[in-house]
Amino acid sequence: MFDLAVRLTMAPIFFRSGLQKVGDWPATLFLFQEEYRVPLLPPDIAALLAAATELTMPVLLVLGLATRLAALPLLAMALTIQFVLGAANPAFSNPQHYFWMLLLAGLIVRGGGRLSVDHWLLHLSRRRMGDRQ
Repeated sequence: MFDLAVRLTMAPIFFRSGLQKVGDWPATLFLFQEEYRVPLLPPDIAALLAAATELTMPVLLVLGLATRLAALPLLAMALTIQFVLGAANPAFSNPQHYFWMLLLAGLIVRGGGRLSVDHWLLHLSRRRMGDRQ
């Protein structure tokens, strides 16, 4: 139950951010060009990747499908916000990001929990493997 609560806590945070990005794409591009400069990626590619990640990974978290894989890019985003953007602009440094990182790291380590599609698929595959032996 705890894993479900964590998934349902983290998903809307990132999903709302993704909706905001696609809701005003010109503003998003401007922010990635001027404010959210990340190393190694052109601003338009970074904006597209951020929006796509924020809109797809939370859906997987809610379902508990590929939970570990879904939490990984969200953890990378939280780390980037806190330590890359936060280093350049203290306004991005927020203690709440540490909480996000802790919860996402927990999902990576523990997985989606019993109330997840991951758990159901694992149970189903073990059952099928048992039938074959």
